[in-house]
Amino acid sequence: MDRFLERAPELERLQRALARVESGGRGGRPGRAVLLRGRRRVGKSRLVEEFVRRSDVPHLFYSVIPGSPDRQRREFLEAAAASTLPGAPSLAGRTAGSWEEALRLVAEAVPRDSPGVIVVDEFPSLLASDPGVEGVLQLVFARELSRRPVLLILVGSDAATMEAVNQPGRPFYMRAAEMVLHPLTPADLASVLELPAAEAVDAHLVSGGLPMICARWPRGLAVRDHLRPALADPASALLVTGERALSAELAPDTQARTVLEAVASGARTHSAIGRAVPEVPRASLNRALQSLVERRLLVAELPLSVRPSRETRYRLADTHLWFWLAFAGPRLPEIERGRGDLALTRVLRSWEAWRSAAVVPLVRESLRRMDGLPRGTGAVGGYWTRAGGPEIDVVGTDREPVGERITMTGAVAWREDRPFDRRDLDALIVRRSKLPGADAGVPLFAVSRSGSATAEVTLVTPEDLVAAWRPRDA
Repeated sequence: MDRFLERAPELERLQRALARVESGGRGGRPGRAVLLRGRRRVGKSRLVEEFVRRSDVPHLFYSVIPGSPDRQRREFLEAAAASTLPGAPSLAGRTAGSWEEALRLVAEAVPRDSPGVIVVDEFPSLLASDPGVEGVLQLVFARELSRRPVLLILVGSDAATMEAVNQPGRPFYMRAAEMVLHPLTPADLASVLELPAAEAVDAHLVSGGLPMICARWPRGLAVRDHLRPALADPASALLVTGERALSAELAPDTQARTVLEAVASGARTHSAIGRAVPEVPRASLNRALQSLVERRLLVAELPLSVRPSRETRYRLADTHLWFWLAFAGPRLPEIERGRGDLALTRVLRSWEAWRSAAVVPLVRESLRRMDGLPRGTGAVGGYWTRAGGPEIDVVGTDREPVGERITMTGAVAWREDRPFDRRDLDALIVRRSKLPGADAGVPLFAVSRSGSATAEVTLVTPEDLVAAWRPRDA
């Protein structure tokens, strides 16, 4: 098994929930529930496995496999019979004709005087097979499980479904705490991979912060050095993670995958995507884009300024998926026939251009987390126009989506061969002059991998970006 990359805050939160179960609850209801969601491959299952291992309490871990409700109930009871719950032996060979019966059987098997844990992994798959499970679970939780010292953890990758479970009008509304597991941050990678800040940022772009990839990344190995063996091995985590995520998300939806590939190849606007996928009708294209945004695979962005705009641009939400679609996926036939060297050559040929584009969203998010921005900065984004006017990597305003004043502008120079220099400064000054609401007094920022050759900008270094992701008390 891959090494577990420490998730101290998340483990602590689950442990606190278990402690509340152990200490009892109001009105004789010690039972608690947690809705844990996060994108696919982000490490939800591994986190919960590590939690129950460290907690060392009786537990049931049921991983839902798509299928009929009858099959899922059978597998649920089989998992319960093989669990460490005190009443597990009594469940051997048991069957249930309904989810209410199955859940009540398991409720009888949980501890009575000490805490236990029940995990249902990929809960949305259960709802997809039988939407009525949600109401039945609420009933059994209210009447049975909440009266026992049990922590129920419902895990899911479908963010929209998991969020909806805790919405007003739904049976489980207000009965569970919500918890979101995010990818590892650049600060996490700097620590666990023992990389300098600039390399940690690059590693984050390639891996997306996904634990499965990072756990197999040798400590201290720079991105270029890691790509060589990873692209030579068809079974490497770098190659299989993207394909598995796409298969799980988009297997039956070939049009959505086609659209996603077009965005990964550089088509950012609706019209450019349409030209890149002429085989997809306009109505289908609109549905695919909406679906991809709802599934958090694409992000739809508007330029940030003091004037409203409708110039939407799309980008992949996950840089690893972007890397995979741009470099790994199209080269799999070469890699599988033992020519990973050809794939590596093509990656390195386009690496600088891809990295320069992929790092910009991460820079903006890092700046949002940083102290020391100009006073009144409440939003950070970018600026562009349909007519091909100035594109500005970083724009700060007092609010979004439309600000009242510009607080900062900036450029990203993520190069290894030279610092942010006078040419970059001159270009940024020209772009600032064409930004609505900006004047010569608006501060200039440079986010540079290799420092700055001019003192006329506020320099943001790779170390600053990584520090922005560290906990405030670190």
